[in-house]
Amino acid sequence: MAIRSTENNNHIPNETTSQNNNRRIARNDEPSYARSAHWERVGGEPVFEKILVANRGEIAARIIRTCQRLGVATVAVYSEADAGAVHTQMAEQAVCIGGAAASESYLNINAVLDACRDTGAQAIHPGYGFLSENSELARRCKDAGVVFIGPGEEVLNQMADKLSARRVARKSGLPVMPGTEEPVSDDEAITRAWELGFPMMVKATAGGGGIGIHVVHSMAELEPIIQRTRKTAQAAFADSRLFYERYLQDASHIEVQIIADQYGSVLHLYERDCSIQRRNQKLIEETPASAKLSAEVREQVGRLARQLGREVGYTNAGTVEFLVTDDGHFYFLEMNPRLQVEHGVSELITGQDIVELQLQSAAGIRFDIRQRDIRANGHAIEARVYPEDPDTFMPNVGVVTGLHLPEGDNVRVDTALCVGYEVSLHYEPLLAKVMAWGTDRDDAIATLDAALADFRLEGVKTNIPLLRDVLVSSEFMSGRYHTGSLAGIIERRLQAKGMKSSMNGNGGRNETSVNGHGPVAGDGSTLDPRALAAAIGAAVVASQAAQQGTAAASDGGSRWRTQGRRELFRSRLGSASW
Repeated sequence: MAIRSTENNNHIPNETTSQNNNRRIARNDEPSYARSAHWERVGGEPVFEKILVANRGEIAARIIRTCQRLGVATVAVYSEADAGAVHTQMAEQAVCIGGAAASESYLNINAVLDACRDTGAQAIHPGYGFLSENSELARRCKDAGVVFIGPGEEVLNQMADKLSARRVARKSGLPVMPGTEEPVSDDEAITRAWELGFPMMVKATAGGGGIGIHVVHSMAELEPIIQRTRKTAQAAFADSRLFYERYLQDASHIEVQIIADQYGSVLHLYERDCSIQRRNQKLIEETPASAKLSAEVREQVGRLARQLGREVGYTNAGTVEFLVTDDGHFYFLEMNPRLQVEHGVSELITGQDIVELQLQSAAGIRFDIRQRDIRANGHAIEARVYPEDPDTFMPNVGVVTGLHLPEGDNVRVDTALCVGYEVSLHYEPLLAKVMAWGTDRDDAIATLDAALADFRLEGVKTNIPLLRDVLVSSEFMSGRYHTGSLAGIIERRLQAKGMKSSMNGNGGRNETSVNGHGPVAGDGSTLDPRALAAAIGAAVVASQAAQQGTAAASDGGSRWRTQGRRELFRSRLGSASW
C-alpha cells in the first residue's frame, strides 16, 4: 500500500473552492467558528493527532477543512480513479486503497483499516454514503483500537432495520404511521393489505436510500409490486423481508438534525425541509421550516427527536426524519445515523460546526453547550448541483474545462471541483452544494438564485437551470410545496419550452412514444451524443455493480449502496425509449 505525503497541499488551484467554502459565514452579530476551549488536552495538543477520512469528493474536503482548523492531521484515501483528486491534495497523507470500483476501494473495510494502521491514524471519519452506516466497520474499529466517528455498532444495527426503528420510535413517544408490525409473508399479503387499506407503501425492512419502497394504490397492483420489491430487497440488502405502511400523499419531508455526546446530552440544531425530491433524491433543502410548520409543530419535532436519541443511547451526528401533512400532523419516518449531505445549512443558521462536534463526541469530550444556547438566526437554503440534463435528466459525463464558483458574504459552496476534474459514472455524481444565508427566507432564496446564476461550469451539463426554476416557482416561493411538487414544476418548465412530457407523481419521467428515428428522451427530443454515451455507460456500470454486489458484501462492504447506484442509474435512464 503506497502512502504519499502531500506537504504542498497549500498549492491547490484556486478553481477548486470558493472563498467561503466550508466555513461559516461571518456576520457582525454572531461569532465565527472558533476552536473549542475543550478541544485540546492540557498542554495544547489536540485530542486526535491524525484522522483518516474514509470518503471522497466534497464531503472529504469539507471534513479535512475542519480538521485543519483544529490542528488535526488528516489522511485521505482514494481509488485509482481519484488519483490527484482535490481531497488527496488537501490532506497531509494520501493512500491509494484500490481500483475504481467502490467495492475495491471506498467500500473495502480491510483496505481502509490497513491504511489507518499504516499511517498511524487514531480515528476514522466515514462522511456520508459508502461505509458511514456500516456496523461491521464500527465493530472492527473498536476491536482495532481505532475510534469510529459515528454512532456505535448497536445503534447502527437497530436503526438499519425499519421495523425495529418503528418499535423504538413508538416506545419513545413518537407518532408512527399505521402499518404492519412484523414482516409480511406472501401468504398473508392480501389479508394484511385489506386490513391496512390503500394507498399504502410496500417497504423493505432493511437498507435505505429510498431503495425498496413502492406505492400501491389498488389490490390489482399489489402482487407484482410485492414481487418487484422483494426481488430488489434481496439483491440490495440480502434481505427480502417486507412490511406495509400507509402512504401519505403530498406530505412534506422534514428532518431534525441532532448531535449527541457520550454523556447523555442530545441536542437538536433545528429542522430542515427536504421535500423537493425526484425519485427520492433530494435537490433543495432549507432551514428553518417556519414557512410551513407552526411554532408548536417545530418545537414538538425537535423535542421528540432528542427524546428518540436519548432512548437509543445515540452518540454523534444524525437525523430523525418525519412526514408532515399540510394540517400539521406528523409521523416518524426513519433515523439516519450519520452526517447528512445537507448539514451545511444547519451550520449557517446556528454557527455550529457539526463536524467539530462529531469529533468532540467521538473523543469523549463533554459538550459545553446546551439546547438553550443554540439559536436559529436567519434562513439558509442549499441546492445540489448534479451532472445531468435539466430537461431529460440523462446523466452527463466529461471533463471540466472551465469553472467559476459563486462567491459572496452570504454564499457557501462545498465542492471538490477543479479544472480537469473528470465526471464519471463510478460514484455518486454530486458536483457541488451551493448554499445561501439570508436575514429571512425571501432574502436567502434571492441570494441562492443569484449564486446559481453565477455558477459557471464548462465541459459538463448540469441541472442548474431546473434548480433556478424551482426557486422561483409559486409552490416554493409560497412555502406550500411537498414531496410531489417537483413533477408539476418540471411539467410547466417543459411546456414553456414547447416540449412534451409525461410526469409521474415522484418527479420522474414516464416513457412516451414518438415517431422518428434514434433514441429519444421522455419529452420526445432526440438525445445528444454525450447523453447517449452517458446512458450506455450507466447501463454498463449498473451491470458491473450487479456483479460486484456479492463481492462488496463479502468484504464487509455495503451491498445496498451498490444497489443504490444501480437504482440511481436506472432512474436516470428511465426517460429514454430505445
